[in-house]
Amino acid sequence: MWLRLIVTFTCLFMLAPNAALSADQHVLGTITAIDATHVEIKTAMGQLVNVQVDKKTRYKDESNPKKVTMPEVGNRVVIMAEKIEKKGGNVLAATAIHFSSAKRVPAPTPPAPVH
Repeated sequence: MWLRLIVTFTCLFMLAPNAALSADQHVLGTITAIDATHVEIKTAMGQLVNVQVDKKTRYKDESNPKKVTMPEVGNRVVIMAEKIEKKGGNVLAATAIHFSSAKRVPAPTPPAPVH
């Protein structure tokens, strides 16, 4: 009984520092602007978030995994990013961008009233 308790606490204390050092962030939303150096995302709460991209950033089109494509304005994204401390504040740098390039179907128009 004591041995199990000691092993459990040992495992918890060994895992705690690794979780505290993780600076991974997830950004979910819709792309509002994109270029070679950054992506601007509008979240569901209406907040605009800028995320830097570089040559190490991986892109994955979830709607067509076999085709190599880049995200576009209007695509829904989930970005995995790391928080980097720089002069003037913290910056998010993307490690992976998962997006869906599927075009949305427009909402049906309501029928015109008949007189």
